[in-house]
Amino acid sequence: MRNKRLIVNYHLMLLPGVLLLFVFCVIPMFGVVIAFQDFVPGIRIWDQEWIGLGNFEFMMDIPDSKKVFINTVVIASMKIVAGTIVPIAFALLLHEVRIGWFKRWVQTIVYLPHFMSWVILAGIMVTMLSLDGIVNLIVKAFGGEPIMFLASNDWFRPIVVGSDVWKEFGFSAIVYLAALTGINPSLYEAAEIDGANRFKKLIHITLPGITPTIVLLATLSLGNILNAGFDQIFNLYNPLVYSSGDIIDTYVYRMGLVESQYGLATAVGLLKSIVAIILILISYRLAAKFANYRIF
Repeated sequence: MRNKRLIVNYHLMLLPGVLLLFVFCVIPMFGVVIAFQDFVPGIRIWDQEWIGLGNFEFMMDIPDSKKVFINTVVIASMKIVAGTIVPIAFALLLHEVRIGWFKRWVQTIVYLPHFMSWVILAGIMVTMLSLDGIVNLIVKAFGGEPIMFLASNDWFRPIVVGSDVWKEFGFSAIVYLAALTGINPSLYEAAEIDGANRFKKLIHITLPGITPTIVLLATLSLGNILNAGFDQIFNLYNPLVYSSGDIIDTYVYRMGLVESQYGLATAVGLLKSIVAIILILISYRLAAKFANYRIF
């Protein structure tokens, strides 16, 4: 009887969150029918003109849609690769630090950007990379010409990836630091007795010890291949870098809310969601195969 009461209490605790998800995430999903309509504001949604796959055909015909899909995949892939390598390297280096207070200070400093919004960080980046910003002052001090970083298609993607890594690598390293603490210390002691130096212990003990965690996180990140970071890019980009920085989410925002092409914007967003679901299912299947990770 007591267990049943506890179960009921737990479900009551979940109820507010479930209701919020239903209201803000489930009910709006019925709006995907706009992707199959010639949507005109002011007319009831069931009275709109149905055009079938017309919006999808139009999406495939215009070059902008192909460009934003390519930009999204390229930027997201670069973020996944850099966002995997840098936290691992940082965690390995920090794990070797033996001064406790210094280690704690470094952890605190690198965690801080994660808790700041892209509105703040983008403002910092814009100020630093402006023509009279600190970066161009350093460039001019060494005899170079000022660079319009955020207006250059050559520089925009590296800046987006670099700033994203700077913001998240400290927080992402927490998982790898936790995995490092789970390695049996006796393995290092045995390696020292055999004459292994730090590098050999890193290669033969540390890296193999965290390999399952690396494989798991890298595999699960495949589901985010179409999420290149709307908040970041929206606050950093401008029309001059659309050809290299415009992604699906910013394109949907412009088409839907700025240019009022609701049907086209919904079609692009729906296609992205379908592809994302497929990628998530594939990533979980790979995680189950290579890292023995299952949630269903």
